[in-house]
Amino acid sequence: MKNEKRIYSRLALFLGLIIVVAVGCERDYDFGDDAKFAKFGNNPEIFIDGFSGGLEYLPFGGSKFDAFSVDTDVKYKGEAAMRFDVPNAFDPSTTLGFAGAIFPDYGGRDLSGYDALTFWAKATKAETISEIGFGNDFGDSPYRESTSKFLVTKQNLRISTAWTKYIIPIPDPSKLFNETGMFWYAEGPDENGDGYTFWIDELQFEKLGTIAQPQPAIFNGEDETGVNLVGTERQISGTTQTFNLANGQNETVLAAPAYFDFNSSDTDVATVTDNGLIQAIAEGATEITATLGGVPAKGSLELTVGEFSFAPTPPARNAADVISIFSNAYNDVPVDFYNGFFEPFQTTTGGLITIGDDDLLQYEELNFVATGFSNPTVDATQMDFLHIDIRIDEAIDAGDIIRIELVDFGPDGVFGGDNDSGGSITLTSADLGSATWISLDFPLDDFNGPAGGGAFNGLTNRANVAQVVFASDATIDAILVDNIYFYR
Repeated sequence: MKNEKRIYSRLALFLGLIIVVAVGCERDYDFGDDAKFAKFGNNPEIFIDGFSGGLEYLPFGGSKFDAFSVDTDVKYKGEAAMRFDVPNAFDPSTTLGFAGAIFPDYGGRDLSGYDALTFWAKATKAETISEIGFGNDFGDSPYRESTSKFLVTKQNLRISTAWTKYIIPIPDPSKLFNETGMFWYAEGPDENGDGYTFWIDELQFEKLGTIAQPQPAIFNGEDETGVNLVGTERQISGTTQTFNLANGQNETVLAAPAYFDFNSSDTDVATVTDNGLIQAIAEGATEITATLGGVPAKGSLELTVGEFSFAPTPPARNAADVISIFSNAYNDVPVDFYNGFFEPFQTTTGGLITIGDDDLLQYEELNFVATGFSNPTVDATQMDFLHIDIRIDEAIDAGDIIRIELVDFGPDGVFGGDNDSGGSITLTSADLGSATWISLDFPLDDFNGPAGGGAFNGLTNRANVAQVVFASDATIDAILVDNIYFYR
């Protein structure tokens, strides 16, 4: 695992929104009133000496814009190959320190007749591509009901200096009768911060007929227990599909929940949407299971649903003594987002929910998540404390942590440059509790720990605070948050 590579990418994704930039082909199709009933083409080719018809190149915002090119000198077969130049850690051509893009066809393709995405690849040195796959389309399709509904991700794909064929199985081909996300990848520099180049050729979908022995899983194949409160939601995580390939090896991919069919043993207690969102309805207990393509998935969730309890009501304070970011008790400052969805490295889902008359923040699959308020930033120089209420409904293990980070955009009030600062406070398992609200009051002078993936070593400015970040490093899966405010 390239930990430092991920740190660079995570740092930047903490601090900037992903912006989609379209390059290359213009969309020259014209959708009529009945276009949604049209039959989709089944062209399996993505890049065979060049782009197949309808394909586009859209890099992730902040990635190396020109990381992709067509190489006619280095190729596996034919006349050309796809070339990807992964930047060095501090390459000025990328603000987020990585290369990444999607290659969609927004006309849609019927891929139900194929069972795998295949390609040949080599690199200038033996390396590991962080994430690569298909089904990522940024949601910009007239046919699809949600963003990247059938996303498939192969993590840590090991490549060498020799041309090698790679196979990424389709979890359930029958689902892909109108797919738009043909290919995507995300990769950063190596553990030393050095970039490199890799090539991909003969990129296409194939019907191999040797993809066998499906072994789907939810919750990473574990039988878990959990507690949810009435009116809250929980995202099913750890959804994978494993196949045995012709060479005898098992290949596991992350498969979006939409590939699965979910079941709740008591739908009066909780139901599950097609995208794997568990919705707690009433007090009681239920078991959540799943199948994929008719095959039972390993793993389950024994869910207990209890009555909801709200966070403690904040004390009445003079308005001049409070700057509220998120609380029904005070007037909040303008907030840009409660979850920036910093693809592709953030796993956290969720955001603002409302139960009764109370607004809450609910996060699932937590690794890190930011609440941003930069228009305008917050001047907290006259404030003394940061208050936050947090609730964790899962069991607390010895290594669990919650890290609270504050990021200040510096005198110019804009992210970037050398005047930004950030600091953190880390809560260990001894500071945390399960199934109860924890009211936390942090002196602002104590935000001295590393923040922003290690780029900041203390909050040295407080005149332009712009982000509150919650991070668990994936040790805690889900939290509820309420009453985020500065006070004196």
